[in-house]
Amino acid sequence: MDVGTRAAVGVLSALVAITPAAEPGRVSALAALLSQRAGIHEQRRLEMVERQIASRGVTNRRVLDAMQKVPRERFVPPELLARAYDDSPLPIGLGQTISQPYVVAYMTELLRTEPHHRVLELGTGSGYQAAILGNLAREVYTIEIVPALARRAAAVLKDLGYANVHAREGDGYGGWPEKAPFDRILVTAAPETIPQPLLDQLTLGGVLVAPVGSATQWIVVVEKTGRGIIERRTIPVQFVPFTRKQ
Repeated sequence: MDVGTRAAVGVLSALVAITPAAEPGRVSALAALLSQRAGIHEQRRLEMVERQIASRGVTNRRVLDAMQKVPRERFVPPELLARAYDDSPLPIGLGQTISQPYVVAYMTELLRTEPHHRVLELGTGSGYQAAILGNLAREVYTIEIVPALARRAAAVLKDLGYANVHAREGDGYGGWPEKAPFDRILVTAAPETIPQPLLDQLTLGGVLVAPVGSATQWIVVVEKTGRGIIERRTIPVQFVPFTRKQ
């Protein structure tokens, strides 16, 4: 059972639990409505992958499959459900956003995650990027500095069955030393420079991808080699700033 189906089944089970047994017709109507909505979301995910992502140069099949599998509608506020698959970032409250689907796929492809990798993500936000990574890596460790967002994301990820995604609230600047080292690190908020603790926690041969800068931001790809750190920048972006606890 994929995560989209699991989500629909979970909602239906909850509705059945609160619907009187004497109203089987109502339960059937709810089931039909949920099935219809699940089909619409699935179709919109397919269109998102084809029109917003693959057509713009993302070719990694595992990344495309993950983007098609994860129900993005579960990670946006209810009032924005109709816009879940828009080609744009969306507000998720508390001054934070869920990134544009293309940017999520683009950064994920740059990370080159393999099934045996352990991945650290800084900036859980809605939890959507962590779910994508959860389909690609063995283990994902994700940190969110905003308590309400951290709790909400952890609950959604658990509900969708991502047992290999471990979320916690905290300041991501220092990484997650007790779980280090990591094969891949993804930063989804923009620091002015890449924190040294993240580079220290990256394995030899590891890759880090982050938006870097203040007024002007670029996606930066870092590779940790036997000859030292190699950096290159790719495209301009606009992310929320990387924040720290005072």
